[in-house]
Parts: sequence; structure tokens; C-alpha cells
Amino acid sequence: MFTSKNKTPITMETTSQQNIIAAGTVITGDIVSEGPFRIDGTLDGNLKTQEKVVVGKSGIIKGTLEGDNADFEGKFSGKLLLTGTLTLKSTAHIEGEVIVSKLAVDPGATFNATCSMKGAVKALNHEQGKQNTNSEAGKTA
Repeated sequence: MFTSKNKTPITMETTSQQNIIAAGTVITGDIVSEGPFRIDGTLDGNLKTQEKVVVGKSGIIKGTLEGDNADFEGKFSGKLLLTGTLTLKSTAHIEGEVIVSKLAVDPGATFNATCSMKGAVKALNHEQGKQNTNSEAGKTA
């Protein structure tokens, strides 16, 4: 009755509009998107995006978050992988594993996580390599 023999795939245009999970909404599962996100509800699962993620005061994520930048006012528990900056406001509560390039923490934020600063590590290793080369160049046998 409700089926059609002409099943054509639905294509959606990529836009820069923000995806919103509103307060009171609970989503269980994985989300993949190319657009930015604002989460004021609860996500119990994984989120992967190439854009910024904003988690409001009532927002909760339990799972893995992969993205560019993230601003947190709410709660996160799991694995956080960002290519850019993680910004924690005073009401943020983060637990788990965090891998970021830059970290900004406001006073009052709770940050109980193992943290790796990937961008800084490469820069430091490169600088240490230069210093070791320069100090050994000055030595004579």
C-alpha cells in the first residue's frame, strides 16, 4: 500500500546548517555528518563530523566524538578525538580519553581524563631534534 516500485536513492545537499539535538532528546546510536552540531540533549553513541561540536549545559555525550573543534558546557564520557581545539567552560565535566591539538580550560571545569596533545608533540620533537643536532655539531672528537 505504501511501497513504490520506483525506489530512487534520496540525495541530500551538504549545507552549513547546524544539526541540533534539543534538550530532552535522547539518541542512541552512531551519527556521521559533515556539518556542525549543537547538543543540548543526550547522545549515547558515537559522533563523527568534520566541523565544530558545541555541547550545551544540559548536553551529554557517552561514546566517541571525532571532529575538528569542540566547546563543552555539558558532560562527556568516552573517547574524544579532535584535530583542533577543545574548549571547556566552567560547567563542563569530561571523563575518559582525550586526544587534541589545543586545550582551553576555564576555572571550575572538571577534567578527569588522560590527555594527549598531538599537534604539540610533533612540534616539540622537531625542535628537540634540531637542538640535539646543533649541540652535537659543536662537539669535537
